[in-house]
Amino acid sequence: MNTDQAFTLLKSAGVSEEISIQTVRRWLRERKINYEGRGNQKSGYILDDTDQAYHLLKDAGVAASIGIPIVRRWLREGKIQDVGSESSKTEYITNEITSKQLLNNTTEQEKMIRQLKVKIKAQEEHIKGIEELHQNSIKTLVQQREKLNKEIASLQNENSKLQSEAQVLLKENIDLRNQLLKLKEELYKGTKREPEKQDIPPIPQNFHQKLGLSKSASHKEILAGYKKLLKITHPDHGGNARAFHYIKTDFDNYRKSLKG
Repeated sequence: MNTDQAFTLLKSAGVSEEISIQTVRRWLRERKINYEGRGNQKSGYILDDTDQAYHLLKDAGVAASIGIPIVRRWLREGKIQDVGSESSKTEYITNEITSKQLLNNTTEQEKMIRQLKVKIKAQEEHIKGIEELHQNSIKTLVQQREKLNKEIASLQNENSKLQSEAQVLLKENIDLRNQLLKLKEELYKGTKREPEKQDIPPIPQNFHQKLGLSKSASHKEILAGYKKLLKITHPDHGGNARAFHYIKTDFDNYRKSLKG
């Protein structure tokens, strides 16, 4: 602390100008202050701690009841760097600082609590949104499952119908095959011959009667009847070669009779 700072502090403490000058001169002789400022001047602090400030004011003749409030004010104004260790003299100073610190801490804690509440509320809303999304997803999945079950039941019903129809068609096919075999047997019945006879038996000339047609049937109807029998008895279609040969010969004779 230099002389100018010491004089300013004493004036700020309410010490008269004359006593302030005398006190500064004495402090300078006692080397308590410097003529030129150094040390903490650049940092903004004038005094190191409250103990130093209290002793200087006491040395200047300032009563303790007046000095303590002044030291407290200097501390708030930033003229003193730290709180001293002499509790008996700095009790009121430290109490004020502690109260101020507690107040600041309380404010900070309230601010943190408000921020935490905001975060908690945001998280609760987020969780609520996730729960709603989860419920909607479950509802959608249930609806899809019900739809799939209905489709499965419909497909099973259609499958049952198709199986029934297939059984009916199979039965009809068996009946048709039986009828075809019966027809082949009837056609083949008159084709058997004795070993000593010729391969081709005598061919009757009544083509209408042989094909089961009326006497008024046209030539086209007779030809169509022969072609149908040839197709049924053809060996490539499961027919009898002997019956096919018989019908083919009869068919050729009929065509020859048309040309004659």
